[in-house]
Amino acid sequence: MKKTSLSVNKLGFLHSVGVVIYILIVAWILSNAETWFGRADNLLGPLAFLLLFTLSAAIVGLLVFGRPVYLFLNGKKKEAVSLTFTTLGFLFVEALIFFLTLATWH
Repeated sequence: MKKTSLSVNKLGFLHSVGVVIYILIVAWILSNAETWFGRADNLLGPLAFLLLFTLSAAIVGLLVFGRPVYLFLNGKKKEAVSLTFTTLGFLFVEALIFFLTLATWH
């Protein structure tokens, strides 16, 4: 079976979309947390938030830097750097679109 590889642009775009989808899920959880779990006026609220924050940093870190690190360690340094900046560039554009949309609706 022939392995097909995606271009750096397609891969960077897919990784950035994965980050945006993950952020949407986390934002949805945070916006509904009090309804689902009640008000946490004790140690459990900050603990839950910090656990989610740490897990989110790891997941987003893997989505942005996982494959570039793998490529870099396998000697494909130019492709690794290109993929990192392509992913970050797409994330920047997606953030810009979000903030412009938010400003327009406000």
